[in-house]
Amino acid sequence: MLRVIAVLLLIPLLDIMLLVAVAAVFGPVPTVLAVVLTALIGLLLVRAEGRHTLRKIQAKTTQGELPTNELVDGGLLLVAGALMLTPGLVTDLVGLLIVVPFTRYPIRLGVKKFVIKPYADAKADGFVTGNVYVGGFPGGENADAAGERRGPGAGSGGSGGGQSGPQGFDVDDDEVHDVDFDDEDEGR
Repeated sequence: MLRVIAVLLLIPLLDIMLLVAVAAVFGPVPTVLAVVLTALIGLLLVRAEGRHTLRKIQAKTTQGELPTNELVDGGLLLVAGALMLTPGLVTDLVGLLIVVPFTRYPIRLGVKKFVIKPYADAKADGFVTGNVYVGGFPGGENADAAGERRGPGAGSGGSGGGQSGPQGFDVDDDEVHDVDFDDEDEGR
């Protein structure tokens, strides 16, 4: 979390340093015009890509498909629009990288892998990635002394060094009883 805050504080600092350097070379009026011009061009690109993404969302939903990539693109375009409105050349460059579809594709993949999937997996207790607990109740009979959850086939480790039963539960040798089914048939 501290890295994210550091990056968010570093970007405006880089913007200010670059604006001062550009203003020292070209003067203040051309620098302000460059910032305004890049913001206007960027916003026009964001608007055009937003409309294109909206059409793709509508097409996918009419076909009965989930528009997951398009929704992520829509969120990225919102971020790009906010970056384009922020005065500065660095934010405009980052926003431009998000707006262009060719560079937005790897950014979308990274957002899905490192942001969306971990968040959804945490909210759904592992169902998104398939990392779910199976085999009994978590923290119940088949949990070891450290409180770790063990699923089927976790082996022995309970009391008495018994054998692992068919569903992963520890079975002590003295608890196993041979049942003779022939005795029940003789009584009939």
